[in-house]
Amino acid sequence: MRFIGRKEELNALKGLLSRRSASLIVIKGRRRIGKSRLLEEFSHLIPKSYVFSGLLPAEPTTAQSQRDEFAGQLARQIHQANFKKDDWSDLFWELSKFTGKGPVLIILDEISWMGSKDPDFLGKLKNGWDLYFKKNDQLILAICGSATAWIEKNILSSTGFLGRESLSLTLDELPLSDCAKFWNSENNKISSHEKLQLLAVTGGIPRYLEQINPVLTAEENIRHLCFNKSGILFNEFEKIFSDLFSSRNILYKKIVQCLIEGIADQQTICKKIGLKMSGDISDYLDDLIKSGFISRDFTWNIKDGKLSNLSHYRLRDNYSRFYLKYILPNRLKIESGDMAKASLTLLRGWNTIMGLQVENLVLSNRHLIKQALRINPGDIVCDNPFFQRKNTKQKGCQIDYLIQTQHNTIYICEIRYSKNEISSQIIDEMEEKIHHLSVHKGFSYRTVLIHVNGISESLEESRYFSYVIDLGDFLKG
Repeated sequence: MRFIGRKEELNALKGLLSRRSASLIVIKGRRRIGKSRLLEEFSHLIPKSYVFSGLLPAEPTTAQSQRDEFAGQLARQIHQANFKKDDWSDLFWELSKFTGKGPVLIILDEISWMGSKDPDFLGKLKNGWDLYFKKNDQLILAICGSATAWIEKNILSSTGFLGRESLSLTLDELPLSDCAKFWNSENNKISSHEKLQLLAVTGGIPRYLEQINPVLTAEENIRHLCFNKSGILFNEFEKIFSDLFSSRNILYKKIVQCLIEGIADQQTICKKIGLKMSGDISDYLDDLIKSGFISRDFTWNIKDGKLSNLSHYRLRDNYSRFYLKYILPNRLKIESGDMAKASLTLLRGWNTIMGLQVENLVLSNRHLIKQALRINPGDIVCDNPFFQRKNTKQKGCQIDYLIQTQHNTIYICEIRYSKNEISSQIIDEMEEKIHHLSVHKGFSYRTVLIHVNGISESLEESRYFSYVIDLGDFLKG
C-alpha cells in the first residue's frame, strides 16, 4: 500500500536529520491512525533502524513476558540471543552496543503495553537514554503508542523525561483531500455523495480507508467491512476498547453510547450512565478525548471572545458511532448472514446519523473551510460548534460551526447533508437561528452553507448565503 498524506508530519521528522544531537520523539494518536506507518516511511531515510512493539495486553501478560517479547525481537534484529532477559537495563545496554554510531532509528511501538506492568520500566528507559542512546548524536529514539493518556502522564508530563523530547506529534484523521486518494484511479468516477457515505463510517482513519475496494459501491464496501462477520470493522471496536482501556472498557463504552444521537453535557452523561458528578468522570472523559473518540466543544461569549465554562461532549469518531448504532445491535444477524445484503436506506435513522457524521468530517477539516473562506488563521478569535443557553435575556441557540475573527466578523456555518438538492426552505431555518443568536452591535456576520449534493436553483438565485461550500471540492484528490 502506497503511503498517503502526512506531509507536514514527515517533514517535521525529516528536520531531525540535520540536528547535531540525538532526538527523543513521541508520536501518539488513536489506534489505526497510522503512527507505525509514518515511522516506517521515515525509516526509509535512515540506514539502520530497530523496531520493537509491546505485547498485546491480555491475561496472563506479565512484566516478564513483555521483556521476553522485547528480547526475542532484539535477538532477531541483532542476530544474537545470548544475553540477559530479565532486566530492562540489560536489554537497553545490549541494544546500545549496536546503536552507538551513525544514523540510527529506534522505534518503541505501543510503549504502554511494553512498560505499564513494570514500575521500573520508565526509570530504566530514562537511564538508557541518558547513559547510552543520546551519546550518539545521530540517533533518533521514537516512542509511539495509542494509549495517549498513559503517554502524556508517564512521558510528556513526567519529571524523568522533562526537557528530553525533541518532537511530539499527535496524529489526527487524514484530511478529505487525502482520503479521496484511497479510491485510486476510480476517484474521478465516483460522486462526492458516495465517497461521503463511506467516510461517514470510516472517518479519515488510514487503516480503514486502505480496505476500500474502489470498484465496489459505498454500500457494497460497507456491507463487506461491517455487516460480514469476517469484515475488519465487525469486531474492531471491541478490540480497540479492550486494548486501550482494559478493565474500564465497559464504562468507557457506556459513556460513548450516550453520545450516539448527538451532543451532551457532563451532567447528562452522568445521569444516563448512573454516575455521580465527580473528578472521576472528568478523568474518564479526558481519557476518551485524548484517545481520539470524543471531543469537548466549549462555547464562548461573542462580545468579548472569552471562552465559557459551558461545554458539550461530541462523539467525534465516525466508526464508533456506526458500530454502536448499527453493528452492535445486529451482531447476531450479522453472524448468521442475515445482514449480508442490508441496504443502508433501511437502517433506522440513517439520514440523521449521516448528518452527524458529515458534521464530524467538516469539523475535522475546518482548516479547509477556513481556506475556502480566505480567513487568516491568525485573525481567528474562536471557532467551534456554538451554543447559547436560554435565559431571561436571550433565547437558546445552536450553530453547527461558527468562526469569529478579530475584525468583529462572525461566519455562521450551516452544515447540511441531504440526498437531494437543498431547497430555499433552509433560509427560514437560518433566519430563526440568527434571530436567536446574540449578535452584538458593531459585529458583522456572514452566512455559510456547507453541503454535499448541491443546492436548488431558487436557493442559488436568492443569493442568501454569503458563501456556499461544496464538500465535493475537497474530495477531488
